[in-house]
Amino acid sequence: MANPLKQLAGQTVIYGLSTILARIINFLFVPIYTRLLTPESYGVVTEFMAYIAVLQVVLVLGLETGCFRFANKEGVDPKKVYSNAFVTVFCISATFLALMIAFASPIASLLGYEGYQSCIMYMGGILALDAVTAILFARLRQENKALKFAIFKTIKIITETAANLFLFLWFPKHLDSARWLLHFISETPDFSYVIFAIFISCIVCGLLFIPDFTKLSFRLDPKLLRQMLAYSLPLMVAALPGVVNDFLDRILFRFFDTNADAWRSSLGLYQAAVKLAVIMNLFIQMFRYAAEPFFFRRAREKDSKELYASVQEYFTAFCGLVFLGVILYIDIIALILGPQFRSAVGIVPIMLLSYMILGMLFNVSMWYKLSGKTNMAIWITLSGLLVTAVVIILFMPKYSYWAAAFGHLASYAVMFAISSLLGARYYPIPYRWGRLALIFVIMGAVYGTSMLVDNTLFTGVVLGQSPAGTVTAKLAVHTVLIGLYGVAVWKTIRKS
Repeated sequence: MANPLKQLAGQTVIYGLSTILARIINFLFVPIYTRLLTPESYGVVTEFMAYIAVLQVVLVLGLETGCFRFANKEGVDPKKVYSNAFVTVFCISATFLALMIAFASPIASLLGYEGYQSCIMYMGGILALDAVTAILFARLRQENKALKFAIFKTIKIITETAANLFLFLWFPKHLDSARWLLHFISETPDFSYVIFAIFISCIVCGLLFIPDFTKLSFRLDPKLLRQMLAYSLPLMVAALPGVVNDFLDRILFRFFDTNADAWRSSLGLYQAAVKLAVIMNLFIQMFRYAAEPFFFRRAREKDSKELYASVQEYFTAFCGLVFLGVILYIDIIALILGPQFRSAVGIVPIMLLSYMILGMLFNVSMWYKLSGKTNMAIWITLSGLLVTAVVIILFMPKYSYWAAAFGHLASYAVMFAISSLLGARYYPIPYRWGRLALIFVIMGAVYGTSMLVDNTLFTGVVLGQSPAGTVTAKLAVHTVLIGLYGVAVWKTIRKS
């Protein structure tokens, strides 16, 4: 069992290189965004990104996972699998892009962004290019070309970074020499800069894959395509409520926020605080890239289910470490945000815990992918979406972004419980629930101890205002507590 775990860990690191870079750069841009953009403008960026996230799922049709399923089946040519997926997604994406260009002005007016129809076109281009390249990235994962995957992702990230730096820092100071850019973006920094930078990076990423296009046959196998869609479309339908669930709060701020006249500002504050929980989401994304093909490859092995149970324990333990690492150093991490964005930092622990449960949900939900019962995923994700909607609709008018944070936590917890119960019936995996619960108990005990110590010994200690020695002592105590957590969970997991 050790070798498969080491292989998964190694691929997680390689896939994670680009993901880490993306998240770190995204993290590093938060100080820029929260200092050069108003909360309202940052809220608009957040709303656009929510629409993009939801529509990406629709355009790919669930064929990423479908490719993994059929490319690993005996008697099926992987080249036909990926050619079918690519041609299908390309045709749908091209049609979508044409519609977005044709109706850019009406869509912009409907959303209240008159004069920004170019951003609607950029959004269409981002979605079309991302959908097409998603199939090609899936092929790299299937072929275990993790390094090439990481390089392409890194180039895309660097391009977006360079475009952002150019637009936010260089362009405003050299407006006269680059006025041609005003055909694409605003004269002063606003949300259009962020959207345009992403669009440029998607174009560059598409160009990188040109050699890979030539390796595809561009021929459809109708029989195979029907089988692929029969498997993949339920995953897409299931994933859609899941992604809507993740971003529904951003969309509903427009309708239910406490301060209806300044909902974009509330959304901007909320998104800035969520960014501080990005480290947890970072690890989960790294893990998912490597884990999904890994689970499928190991499905036929005798001890596969025991392996999956062990993966869940190591995953949960590491997530607990991330949770404590962020929370116990929040005084430092919060300085990333501009002063006007720090009022929402209180929701960070809630979002970290939400993401942790979401990652555990990914593990326990593999049962319906491995058993082929993908239609069950629809009901699981719909239940989570219902919980999110109810919490937001009932509580956002009074509690604003606090309702959004607790909506995520309640939703992921409900989905995790339902998926675990169904998995135990249809594809039993011997999870050691007592051991997993103990990890949470240890995590909670360390967190509670840190608050008790802070309230007893370090009341009123604030970074930048209190003596350096006192701040250092506080951070040292927190570091020791994190170390104790690591020792405790390691002994828990290593029990026979």
